[in-house]
Amino acid sequence: MLELINVSAEDILYHTKISCQIPNILEAIATRKIIADQAKKVGIAITTEELQIAADNLRLANQLLKAEDTWTWLEKHHLSLDNFEEIAHTNLLSTKLANHLFADKVEPFFYAHQLDYVAAATYQVILEDEDLALEIFYALQEGEISFHEVARQYIKNPEQRRAGGYQGIRQRRDFRAEIAAAIFAANPPQILKPIITSKGAHIIMIEEIIQPELNEEINLKIMADLFSDWLQTEIKKLTITANLETYQDKNDSSSAQVLTTTN
Repeated sequence: MLELINVSAEDILYHTKISCQIPNILEAIATRKIIADQAKKVGIAITTEELQIAADNLRLANQLLKAEDTWTWLEKHHLSLDNFEEIAHTNLLSTKLANHLFADKVEPFFYAHQLDYVAAATYQVILEDEDLALEIFYALQEGEISFHEVARQYIKNPEQRRAGGYQGIRQRRDFRAEIAAAIFAANPPQILKPIITSKGAHIIMIEEIIQPELNEEINLKIMADLFSDWLQTEIKKLTITANLETYQDKNDSSSAQVLTTTN
């Protein structure tokens, strides 16, 4: 039984290759280089005070509340303090570049796509039996049973059952198209006639339709989406090559033999 495993940089690279992670890593590296290059072109600078705040935010995001927590986290990820500072710097640079490129585009985008940000607070029960779903729907309409009672009786998942089938507040894009069409055409509070999908018969109670406002959360979401789309466009313009000539797979020769062996 193994008690100690020594993992080398070669082992890590080899595992990265055979687990097919190289393309994702190359894209991540390209993304970081694009951000750094574009930030330099537009003259984005980072002050010591800003970097300190970014580092503090990074600690909070990873729940590194004490110095001991930070050292443990760094050790776990095989990072140095300089690496930690670089991560904070990259995060801040990305945020400032996104703001520089898209801060003035968020509001026009929001109003052009306002319907996408309309949200609904809903409850849902899904049944396999369509006839039973219709029977329950009419019972709900007549007030013979409450939605909470239906949820308690027919939802199998304990957490969802305890929540009475509450689905939270979700935007149009979070629903299947046929369900979204019915929900956002309703006049809440309203229970919809069962909607049939591949998952079964959906009995949905709409508590509230929430009209969108351009608050901080939506502002940040739109900016992040616009920035992500821009990065993907920039990446598609690139030819990314990986220089792995100094590394040779341990199993290269045997792999070649497997590929060329014939019966």
